[in-house]
Amino acid sequence: MPLHLIKLSVGTESPETLRQWQAYFGGLHGRIFHTTRMTPKRRAEILDDGSIYWVIKGAIRARQRVLDLEEFIDEEGVKYCRIVLDPELIETRTYPHRAFQGWRYLTADKCPPDEKQSRGTDTLPEDMADELRELGLI
Repeated sequence: MPLHLIKLSVGTESPETLRQWQAYFGGLHGRIFHTTRMTPKRRAEILDDGSIYWVIKGAIRARQRVLDLEEFIDEEGVKYCRIVLDPELIETRTYPHRAFQGWRYLTADKCPPDEKQSRGTDTLPEDMADELRELGLI
């Protein structure tokens, strides 16, 4: 069973703005990755079809498959990890989540479903659906 990561997407307003930023970044570097200080220890579980779930504006709103975890040392001798990501950004059902630093592990039972799998909120405006979810009504 895959293990996932969860990370804040700081400064991003929506999945679309994250998609735009990554398209720009990917154009510069030839691939999409996120650099972090700490390397996940549970590498095999993450690379077994795990994803990174993005918290945008106080809620999980999108995910991307993790393709690789690359450790490297910068010119000052500091160790880092590149989380290499699939270019496809998949929107998820909006799921409220508090802010935190760094990344965290996320088990499959705590992941929101992909938006295309969500039912019953397709016709609601996103802000209304978010408010109803916060109230526990959907």
